[in-house]
Amino acid sequence: LHLMPMLMKWLGEPDTRAKVSHHLYHYARGFLLKKDSEKRAAEFARRIRTYLSTMEPEDLFANIGHWLQQSGRDIDVNLKGTMATVEKYAFHECVRAVLIMCSASAHSGAEFAEYAASKGGLLAYMRNAARRLSRFGAVCNSLSPGGVTTELNRPVMDDPELWQQIMDCTPLRRWASPQEIAQWVWFLTMENRFCTGQDILVDGGEKDLNTNFVWPDYLCK
Repeated sequence: LHLMPMLMKWLGEPDTRAKVSHHLYHYARGFLLKKDSEKRAAEFARRIRTYLSTMEPEDLFANIGHWLQQSGRDIDVNLKGTMATVEKYAFHECVRAVLIMCSASAHSGAEFAEYAASKGGLLAYMRNAARRLSRFGAVCNSLSPGGVTTELNRPVMDDPELWQQIMDCTPLRRWASPQEIAQWVWFLTMENRFCTGQDILVDGGEKDLNTNFVWPDYLCK
């Protein structure tokens, strides 16, 4: 859908934080007023505005991921949300490429149960969508990163013992950078015109050597 390059450009624009803050304020107010007082909604929105004022573009991705990880809504957001987006916007004569973001956990199952299930469901959906999109001459693939050095992964990146466990089962002895994943996104959507119905696993060889999800125990409860 070419959404990633456009989204990154949008997040870098000067007035993006103001726009996001404005929309989140009204969303939060409308949502919370159904369940609680206006005072609570106002305080929630104030915290959003304060937090967004200090954010960098990449932080938004990391913290959306953190919220989702704690929300218990992985199936609704990752799987059903992606399906709804593709079904609504991808099926037309001008479409050229669709890329669905999966995860190495879709192959190994070695992560939080609902998260792994949501990503595994996307693999099957990607192939279903690829078959139907082929009539437009469009390609449809998925990208499954392994470990990526983002703020969301600080709990293991900043723990020497846990990090060593991860490196012990990662042949390249490092994780991918966000920029390396972005290169795959660019290629699969902007350059590729013939590879379709495929999942690209970018995990530094971890799956074929040893699958072992490492995470602090206190965050798994």
